[in-house]
Amino acid sequence: MDQVAIRAWGNSQGIRLNKEIMDKMDLKVSDVLDIEISDGTIILRKAFRHKTFEERLAEYGNEISVCDYEWGEPQGRELL
Repeated sequence: MDQVAIRAWGNSQGIRLNKEIMDKMDLKVSDVLDIEISDGTIILRKAFRHKTFEERLAEYGNEISVCDYEWGEPQGRELL
């Protein structure tokens, strides 16, 4: 079990996370954490973050493929 001390930080208080914890949680400076308090326990979770367009594009080899899709004949009052 790791321990950290609460320290003054300007008009607030803060804790420092060592590199080992940062690496285990894949945290980086300026990441946002969600905080929850439950039964006297403080729980920190890495906040959900939407991927940027560039990050999503990188998942597909930085290529965008555009193709036409045949939807079939109109079935109702679709606008053409």
